[in-house]
Amino acid sequence: MSKKNKMPSQRQLRAGELVRHALVDILAREELRDADLKGVSLTLSEVRCSPDLRHASIYCVPLGGKDTATVIKAMNRCAAFLRGRLGREIEMKFTPKLVFEIDTSFDEASHINALLHQPDVQRDLHPAKDDGVDS
Repeated sequence: MSKKNKMPSQRQLRAGELVRHALVDILAREELRDADLKGVSLTLSEVRCSPDLRHASIYCVPLGGKDTATVIKAMNRCAAFLRGRLGREIEMKFTPKLVFEIDTSFDEASHINALLHQPDVQRDLHPAKDDGVDS
């Protein structure tokens, strides 16, 4: 198994959740000065930490999904500021370097939901009760 496919450790998962919760609190309190972030609400769905906990990828999407690429670029411009605030909030040996990425899981879930509601799929999921076979 390659390192890319390796499952995160419990330590990485705990650190990711710690960082996610702290960032949510920081974003709720702080007013970010970037013009592209004015009036934008974000959903931070997941934080994945590197094995050494020095890097964190934050998967997020703006509510409503509008201007996603612009918002992610703006969040990455604010990453150093947020890292500074994060260092005061969490108790970790190192404050991880933050990289914001687009969370596509909501789009994937919506696509799967649409597929499951197609008539052909519904027919296969709920076959007719009388299909001509004797019991």
